[in-house]
Amino acid sequence: MRPETLRALADMVKTVVAADSGADALWAVSIVPDAVIGDMDSIDPETIAALPDGVLHPVEEQDSTDFDKCLRHILAPLVLGYGFLGARVDHQLAAMTVLARYPERRCVLLGDEDALILCPPDLSLDLPAGSRLSLFPLAEVRGTSEGLRWPIGGIAFRPDGSVGTSNEVTGPVRLRFDGAKMLLILPSSALDALVAALAATPSSWPAL
Repeated sequence: MRPETLRALADMVKTVVAADSGADALWAVSIVPDAVIGDMDSIDPETIAALPDGVLHPVEEQDSTDFDKCLRHILAPLVLGYGFLGARVDHQLAAMTVLARYPERRCVLLGDEDALILCPPDLSLDLPAGSRLSLFPLAEVRGTSEGLRWPIGGIAFRPDGSVGTSNEVTGPVRLRFDGAKMLLILPSSALDALVAALAATPSSWPAL
C-alpha cells in the first residue's frame, strides 16, 4: 500500500476503519484508525498495544474474510476500500465476491491501477472520452449502455461466456443492469468521478 494513497483516502472520509493488519499500515504513517475490525490474527501486537481503548472490534469467526467482516459491520453511504486489490489474486477474487454478497452496501475498491464497484441498477458517469471501462460479470446478467464504443445491449454476460473487458468511453456513460452481478472496473484516476456518480444516483440494490 502506498503511504500517500492512505493519507489521501483518510482525508476523504469521516471514519477510518482498518481490516485487521491494515491497522499496521495506518499506524506506520501516523494514522490512528477509528476502528479495527477482524479476527485479529495478523495485526502486530505492538500496534494493538499502541491503539487507544475501544478501537479494536474483534470478530472471532473464521468463516469469512476480514473485508467481509468490515463491510457487514459498517453502516455508511459509501465505503472506500484500499488494500484489497493487490499482489494476491485469491484475495482480490474473495473481495469481489464480498461485494456481490452485500449488494446493498455501496463500496469502491481501490488499487494502485484500478477502481471497481458492483454496479447499481442505474449509473451515470462523466468520464473523459477514450477512458478505459471494463465490465466483468460474477453471474449471468444483462444490461444496456450509452456512451461506450461497444454497446452491451442484448448480451447475456457470464463469467464463462461473454465479458465486457477493455471497452472505451465515447461520451456521457449510462449503465443499467437487471441484477447485482456486474463489476465495473475503471482506472484508479477515475475515483472522484465514480464517487460523484454513486452519490448522484438513488438507484440501489435490491432494486424495487
